[in-house]
Amino acid sequence: MTQHDTLFAKPLPSISDFCFDQQVVEVFPDMINRSVPGYSSILQTLPQLVSRYVQPNSNLYDLGCSLGAATLAMRKGCEQTSHCRIIGVDNSQPMIERARLHLEGFKSQIPAELHCQNLAETDIENASVVVLNFTLQFIPQEKRNDIIQRIFDGMNNGGALLLAEKVRHSDANMNDVLVDLHHNFKRANGYSELEISQKRAAIENVMKVDTLEDHMQRFQDAGFRHSTVWFQCFNFAAMLAVK
Repeated sequence: MTQHDTLFAKPLPSISDFCFDQQVVEVFPDMINRSVPGYSSILQTLPQLVSRYVQPNSNLYDLGCSLGAATLAMRKGCEQTSHCRIIGVDNSQPMIERARLHLEGFKSQIPAELHCQNLAETDIENASVVVLNFTLQFIPQEKRNDIIQRIFDGMNNGGALLLAEKVRHSDANMNDVLVDLHHNFKRANGYSELEISQKRAAIENVMKVDTLEDHMQRFQDAGFRHSTVWFQCFNFAAMLAVK
């Protein structure tokens, strides 16, 4: 049963960098739904996008799979496609262990395997769909181009990369507006000023966000023929790039 996120509800003597440890695993569904505007809409749309781009006899990847929510959505999207398999990857062992339990609760003919490893160590091959749901933002910025290039290189022609990220507006004034809207979203979901402040301090060193222009240029540089933003709510965006 999902616990209510109160990790930052009390004043902390010191604030450590945010990490996806056992404490976060216990509250993660509550945390992400109350913190990421549009998260449920992104998950609900994934099956449609997957069904459009999935290819028979191919691999689908959920990179940064956390508790497997996107993996389950991807399964729905490839139920009518033969001989597919989903490969979920996360570098947090507690996340992978809980994701395994989560996936075991749902019957499916689509095989899904989970691996605890870093993205840089993951071989991408024969891929028709790759999902990066709020994952790239935790990768050091200097390594992001290589990650996207490796995904492109391991992807079949006509395959799709589905990337969701928190983004930064290139106009500082507009960025401030979007940040304020996001904070109001969190307040409306019950987070206090203390929780918002302490969470921001914990995450600012480990999550560096790009602009949408950065993402689109990265897609183009890697070789993707088409790319677009298919969903955005405040400073959170879901993108599609097609090889």
